[in-house]
Amino acid sequence: MTISIAHLGPTGTYSETAALAYAKWLRDNQGQEVSFKLHPSIAVALKAVANQECDCAVVPIENSVEGSVTMTLDSLWQRTNLKILRGFTIPICHMLLSRNNSLEELTTVYSHPQALGQCQKWLETNVPQVKLMPTNSTAEALKFPQQDSQVAAIASARAAQLYQVPIVKSQINDRPDNCTRFLVVGVENINQGNCLSLAFSLPQNVPGALVKPLQIFAERNINLSKIESRPTKRSLGEYLFYMDLEGNVGDPKVESALQELQGYTEVLNIFGNYDFITVDTSLNN
Repeated sequence: MTISIAHLGPTGTYSETAALAYAKWLRDNQGQEVSFKLHPSIAVALKAVANQECDCAVVPIENSVEGSVTMTLDSLWQRTNLKILRGFTIPICHMLLSRNNSLEELTTVYSHPQALGQCQKWLETNVPQVKLMPTNSTAEALKFPQQDSQVAAIASARAAQLYQVPIVKSQINDRPDNCTRFLVVGVENINQGNCLSLAFSLPQNVPGALVKPLQIFAERNINLSKIESRPTKRSLGEYLFYMDLEGNVGDPKVESALQELQGYTEVLNIFGNYDFITVDTSLNN
């Protein structure tokens, strides 16, 4: 059986690098063959999985510098049949690509907003004159330097090779340890692992409404490794709360915590109970 993997395109994105690394892990550990389906956005890739047009998607969830990928968070909340199967982290190394070797002559730099943010200090220091233009992906940005010698793009070394755009400067990300966490998302609820991801909305925006759900986990000594809010998109000041916690749903204290949490929330979505795996990206560089 061949597993179909959806990811953000076009070819040359970091999401493709992550998908290729996951495909290698599947072949090495489970003997699975894979095929790839490229999509114009993260939301569309996850929609394809929700509609069972693909078996799973590999999507970014969080960068060590720029934080969470909100499109992934929003899609997980909106498409309630999506489940997280696994997670893994890959290093991110950005290059400045252009057909012009002179930094002083550059007028515009294109890239995905996350990449622009991860290189912000370098850009301000070395090319303060340029206009920063966002694109849907780092690979999409590479069509612009091919058309204009005063334009550059930020993308990976692999993308530079694929699109044959010269690397003007290497490793321009502000942090050398820059990395992005990816999720493997499907529709099967495996509930095996030590990371539990969930989100909930509150019935009322009143003082103490969030404290009570947090106390549930504190009282049981369950560690919350992440908590953040996102707008409900219903009205200003209403939020959803996303949490990652350490534990397994088979653990009685986790099970009882989730049962009690249900009583304090308006909607509770459990995205999955999963593990983080180690993947090899060396063959993709």
